Amino acid sequence: MKNIIIYYPFTIASNPKSGSAIRPVEMLKAFKVYAKKHGLEVIVISGTSKERRILWNKVVEKKKYKHTLFCYSENQTIPLWLTDPGHIPKDWKIDKDFFQTLKKHHVPVGVFYRDVYWKFDELYSLKGLKKFVMQTIYKMEEKFYGKYMHTVFLPSDAMGKYVNINTAKMALPPGGRFAEIFTNSNDIQQPFKGIYVGGINNDDYGLPTLVDAYELLNKDNVLGELVIVCREDEYTQLSNMDKEKLNKSYISLKHVSGAELQQVYEEVDFAFIPRKRSVYNDFAVPIKLVEYLTAGLPIIATDCSAQEDFIKSGPYGVITGDDAVSLVQGMQSIQPHFAEFKSNIQQSFLQKHAWNERAEQAAHALIGGKK
Repeated sequence: MKNIIIYYPFTIASNPKSGSAIRPVEMLKAFKVYAKKHGLEVIVISGTSKERRILWNKVVEKKKYKHTLFCYSENQTIPLWLTDPGHIPKDWKIDKDFFQTLKKHHVPVGVFYRDVYWKFDELYSLKGLKKFVMQTIYKMEEKFYGKYMHTVFLPSDAMGKYVNINTAKMALPPGGRFAEIFTNSNDIQQPFKGIYVGGINNDDYGLPTLVDAYELLNKDNVLGELVIVCREDEYTQLSNMDKEKLNKSYISLKHVSGAELQQVYEEVDFAFIPRKRSVYNDFAVPIKLVEYLTAGLPIIATDCSAQEDFIKSGPYGVITGDDAVSLVQGMQSIQPHFAEFKSNIQQSFLQKHAWNERAEQAAHALIGGKK
């Protein structure tokens, strides 16, 4: 029986919450759908280096790699060889043995290359010798992937120029869960209600600018309300001054997830991604973007290139500058197009951007129409 191999050099999260943990779980589900559709076996090799060695040995013993159509892999934000607990690998050779064998048998391999924050001094916290050593290992990882990969998948096309891997590159942004999209036919509420879900302890995420925008919007009358969903510990760590800024009649704070968050999504009109414009944010596609759209919510987002391209492809919302005045203009301009954006989300979002579609796109990049 022909097969596809999913290779994750880490343990798959049982209850993923962060974007980096959600993606491998959703892609695995999507490849299982793909495999069922085409009558293929899915072989999953994941876990610590020792666990991967045990699983790989079983594949080698039965020579299943001779029937492998392709392999899909993902890296993490630390180099491939340092993903074991304590960042000390128990089996240094497993990754090379695995990829080398697949290449020898002409099995196309693709890897989702998650991040290049280590190339930006303002983002990479390590200093001195530690920084030099780690950046050297990251560069070794790039060369390693250049040797063994057929295709490198990236969060966006814009990230490609920062990835020094000499092979084909393709954008494979996050996808939406294949569930019925809830979009009611109601008009926008008066006052309208927006939602922000995410971090509140980093100005780069843009929440302070969004709060300023609401203060500007509501200076005479309350025209809009804002729901902020964040982690409780992050709120606790805020200074009293920052907490006071959020203490407004038109702002409500919630610490919810899962089904409770879905309920909140149904009570609001649209969602915000107010990230500050930067070289790094220009190629980032936050997973919250597709979660908002899966919930049927139009989006007001700042003009970071990758998220702007994604939203305009619908269009699924409004793009603004990353200042308070521009965000207010975005809130005002979304209202005449509100029904149109909701309709676009309902009609085309999952057809173009579901996780299942991401698996199809990855498979096509690796093997074309061959099965």
